[in-house]
Amino acid sequence: MSSVSQTTASRGGSSGGFRWLQLILGIVCMASVANLQYGWTLFVLPIQHTHGWSKAEIQVAFTLFILCETWLVPFEGYIVDKIGPRWMVLAGGVGTFLAWFINSHATSLGMLYLGGAVGGFAGGAVYGTCVGNALKWFPDKRGLCGGLTAAGFGAGAAITIAPIREMIKTTSYEHTFLVFAIIYGVIIVVVSNFIRAPRHDEMPPMDKIKTLQGSEDVPPQKAVRSPIFWVMYLMFFLVAAGGLMSAAQLSPIAHERHIANSMVTLFGITTPAIVAALTFHSIANGVGRPINGWISDHIGRANMMAVAFGIEALALIAFGFIGTTPISFIITDAFVFFFWGDIFSLFAATVGDAFGRKYVTVNYGIMYTAKGVAALLVPFGNVLTHMTGSWHIVYTVGCLMNVVAALLGYFVLRPIINERLKKPSELAKAQAAKA
Repeated sequence: MSSVSQTTASRGGSSGGFRWLQLILGIVCMASVANLQYGWTLFVLPIQHTHGWSKAEIQVAFTLFILCETWLVPFEGYIVDKIGPRWMVLAGGVGTFLAWFINSHATSLGMLYLGGAVGGFAGGAVYGTCVGNALKWFPDKRGLCGGLTAAGFGAGAAITIAPIREMIKTTSYEHTFLVFAIIYGVIIVVVSNFIRAPRHDEMPPMDKIKTLQGSEDVPPQKAVRSPIFWVMYLMFFLVAAGGLMSAAQLSPIAHERHIANSMVTLFGITTPAIVAALTFHSIANGVGRPINGWISDHIGRANMMAVAFGIEALALIAFGFIGTTPISFIITDAFVFFFWGDIFSLFAATVGDAFGRKYVTVNYGIMYTAKGVAALLVPFGNVLTHMTGSWHIVYTVGCLMNVVAALLGYFVLRPIINERLKKPSELAKAQAAKA
């Protein structure tokens, strides 16, 4: 086939569905690493009952997972921007298997912490790569498609929450770790062979892009010197902290409120309240990401951040003070995660808008480390609860953090974005002038 024909085919493939296929492959990989984070809470109490370790000691593994998942992403992103996404996703698949394989054999806290660290590498390798690849393929729909990819991580856990819990109950948590290590690892390794980055000729024309976008590809060493970067970093940290504390402690909180094993019937299905809560919050977490991202494509990223984080503040207070019955626990928890998960679509899209496509994986990887910083507060939540005898203080602090983030979004980030970025028509003229 001639180069002209190849170009035409690639353009047709991109517009006719090939880039959507790339998006789907990324979502599948994201769903396969989701339970490294969101399924963890199901293992905490069984691990405690088996080994007698305290919850705080066990949750150090979760903190190590988050730290490695986030702090390694900039380095992984740098490699991806150089050699492409395939090999990094493949490494993430192998790491996913190894992480839960180690957990299945962990007889000491050291081994458990090693499993958490390996899982963090695996989750970050897949997460950062797939989100970055979606942002590259869809500069015209960054909010929607970044959100859909992140939704794979948020909602992917919902499919296997009930099977994981049932397997833990009927066999053991060690056996469950091992079985799902094999399932997730195989899926990611196979799919990784079909993932690739777009070529320049596969990009949509600038006149199809609606959102404000910068006129240059900004390398990471320059991006981190920009005020807009650190305003977003602070906002990301503030919002991430409340959601992470909820994700890690959901099952213990439900047991402390004596509602975890209460049977509830929703949509004709009867299940324990904790299973329903984990399932619905994973669905809400996933669904909220593309919806909020899509809205931001139309009303602006900063405007959407202000709205979403304001509602998130109210949701955290409602969960902390009202979610004391099985139904109210499920509903308020779902609202928390519907508006919490949008940080992973809104900030990813804004990084792409502000700093361009070429370095987006590494630039967003640096931004994503804010989640790692926020993870340091997860054990602190246990400390606050122990000091006060209630989870109320944790959710009050989370509420205040979201209020601050919402105010920063509207009064600080929005003016900076409007001043820094250009409309697509102006961007096209600037690029034409350079050519």
